[in-house]
Amino acid sequence: MNAPQHAALVPGRWFDGLSSKAQPVMVSLQPTPRGPSLVLHPLMQPGAAPVTFAYKDVGWPEAWNERRPQVRVVVDLRDHGSLEIDAVAEWRAALAEAGERPGIAQRMQTRWTVLLGVAVAAVVGLTLFYRYGTPWAATQITRFVPLAWETSVAENVLKQMDEGTLKPSKLPPERQAQLKARFDALVQQTPSTLHRYPRYQPPLTLEFRSGMGANAFALPGGKVVMTDGIVKAAAEKGLSDDALVGVLAHEIGHVVYRHTTRMVVEQGVLNMGMGLALGDVSGIVSTSASVLTGLAYSRSHEREADCFAIALMNHTALPTAPMGKLLLAIARDEEEREKSEEQEEKDKKAAKKDAAASAPDSQASASAPAPAHRKRKPGANDGPEHAVWSLLSSHPETVQRATELEKGHAPHCAKP
Repeated sequence: MNAPQHAALVPGRWFDGLSSKAQPVMVSLQPTPRGPSLVLHPLMQPGAAPVTFAYKDVGWPEAWNERRPQVRVVVDLRDHGSLEIDAVAEWRAALAEAGERPGIAQRMQTRWTVLLGVAVAAVVGLTLFYRYGTPWAATQITRFVPLAWETSVAENVLKQMDEGTLKPSKLPPERQAQLKARFDALVQQTPSTLHRYPRYQPPLTLEFRSGMGANAFALPGGKVVMTDGIVKAAAEKGLSDDALVGVLAHEIGHVVYRHTTRMVVEQGVLNMGMGLALGDVSGIVSTSASVLTGLAYSRSHEREADCFAIALMNHTALPTAPMGKLLLAIARDEEEREKSEEQEEKDKKAAKKDAAASAPDSQASASAPAPAHRKRKPGANDGPEHAVWSLLSSHPETVQRATELEKGHAPHCAKP
């Protein structure tokens, strides 16, 4: 069977794997629906039938540089040896005539514009995946996370914190009971319409601790912790318990929206997505309580919790203004404290500089290396108090949030 007239013939050498001697052949490429087929026409055996290889049975060589084609093309014929072709230009022309189109990988190798375009598309895709795909996937996957897992993680986290900065509460038992009663009433009055996950009904409980500043945080599985500091701050500002109830409503929002669990799942989705994108999933690790304490609520999570608190407080006919005033007061106190610490640090540096200038000789002889770790004053902001569950964590918009809470509505919240 002869090749069709329109199929160009390209000279080549066939090493069939049976003999070390090459056979001269003429090569033709035939178009097929699944890609070109390769036909070898032996020249040393007149009348011999041509040998045909389907597209999938050939290891087609790639072009690395269209302007600088390789001197010789080597075609892998799998179990039937290999084919060498010196007429590279004719080979490329025959491939194009047979309908062969270079894949994206080959075009990236031969054209920098294609490589740049693919790189830009990859960056945009990863950005969109991180910004929109990851949160959406985490929200959906969180539906299937067992409550028992959340409870176990929460117990481990609270145990770690109790062994660290947290201390037993010093509030009188009757004061704790009073706030717990307000908390339980708030939980009972929470309408089911405010729940993102209708079947998710964790046992919401309130606990008290001291050892950190004015704060409140929610753990996955339903445990909410309020510090003595925030109770004291509300009293010092002359605010009613409605301010603390508003804070508790905010933390309940974190629980029912499963924000901490969603963050853990989101981190896992992101790790898996990056692993798949980079072709390596070996870095995907399971999350644990130690991971939780290193995360921080995102801006969207805080807005969701604020909207939940506004909706719940409105539903129970309670004002949100006290909560906004408390949030703003805590933020201002923290800002003043940070400024005071910065000024104190500047004063210490200035004093050391003056001392060094007044007594350079004695300073040089008696000075010792500065300690690698400076001790912080008790109450300084280190440790878990500024981790995931801080009321003020990752919020550069505290004033705006407090203003919205005082008004009892926010533009980003869904209208009731």
